[in-house]
Amino acid sequence: MADDTPLLIKRYASRRLYNTETSDYVTLEDIAGFIREGREVQIVDLKSGDDLTRQYLLQIIAEHESKGESVLPINVLTDLVRSYTTSANSVVPQFLAMSFEMLRDGQSKMMENMGKMNPMSTMPGFDAMQAQQKAFLNAMTGGMGTWPPSPGEEGSAGGGGEDLDEIKNQLADLQAKLARMGK
Repeated sequence: MADDTPLLIKRYASRRLYNTETSDYVTLEDIAGFIREGREVQIVDLKSGDDLTRQYLLQIIAEHESKGESVLPINVLTDLVRSYTTSANSVVPQFLAMSFEMLRDGQSKMMENMGKMNPMSTMPGFDAMQAQQKAFLNAMTGGMGTWPPSPGEEGSAGGGGEDLDEIKNQLADLQAKLARMGK
């Protein structure tokens, strides 16, 4: 089945969650794993057909926050609570969506530039570092983007080529210095 099709999870009356693709029961942590891998999910109540996705995503976030895996600072959580008590036409949802989109795009471009003809890519452990960065990006963006970006996703805005060349030269100089230090 295509990864762009949401994974349908059905909640039974017993509150157990059923993965319709693999025909087995799943936990909230399993669902969080699907999302980290970049998969969209949809959770529906079997009896009523109500979409429960938002409720379960909030529950996953709350569980991670309560386990000490804090991503959201107290002031952000406080502002979110305040946004629920203010006018119904709050700009918070649009602001959050745009902020995460900008974060995802910026991190994708950074990772793309790190992988292109990078002298550091020959250093031991570079692949592990890239894998950790990918996991971090997926966790921070909820798997909203793909990494590394496909060739068609590269930005088409011009003017950044000289900066990239300068960075590549600086990285090459740094690698040469590190090589001399290792001898």
